[in-house]
Amino acid sequence: MAAVSSPTLILSLSLMTILISQAHSLNCTSQKFTSNKLYENCTDLPSLASYLHWTYHPANSTLSIAFLAPPAHSDGWIAWAINPTGTGMVGAQSLIAFKDSNGSMSVKTYNISSYSSIVQSKILYDVLDSSAENSGGLMRIFAMLALPKNMTELNQVWQVGSSVTKGMPNKHEFQLANLMAKGKLELTKAQVNGTTAPAPGPSVTAPTSPAPSGGDSGA
Repeated sequence: MAAVSSPTLILSLSLMTILISQAHSLNCTSQKFTSNKLYENCTDLPSLASYLHWTYHPANSTLSIAFLAPPAHSDGWIAWAINPTGTGMVGAQSLIAFKDSNGSMSVKTYNISSYSSIVQSKILYDVLDSSAENSGGLMRIFAMLALPKNMTELNQVWQVGSSVTKGMPNKHEFQLANLMAKGKLELTKAQVNGTTAPAPGPSVTAPTSPAPSGGDSGA
């Protein structure tokens, strides 16, 4: 039997392809956020079609970030983390965003102690604010973290997964793109799309929340 061509179906598939292509072809300098969120720096991360926008406030050692990535599946998850002890996922102090059972987006904190166990828990850094969005094929994590004083760089790790079961993210794939999703973030150097330059002076709009004095703290 010959296939029947449907103009409506063809148009729908074409529009879907265009939207997906646009979502994954943007660079960080062209991305805009709701609620007038602005960041001094951004970079197109080298793996998993991900992006990071950030502003570091040295006056009180706070870091504001927006992390964007396409989840491995529409019902999957995305994660951005700081690893104070290594360069991989084990030991990472993570922010993970996904859809709750009611369809709304949420951000939760996880101390990743091993690849075999992901348990929601407090992390080493105060999370002063956090939220998440999902649109245009990308999930977005917005957060402000209080860092130790005089911190000039950190090990960042990011990741995406395909599913969530009963409010818990399931394991991600271990393809090359997943394994390469890590790197250094230099807080005291300005960066726009991978190009570094001397950082500007302290922002006059820096929040006034005090930096932590040390020890474990949670969201």
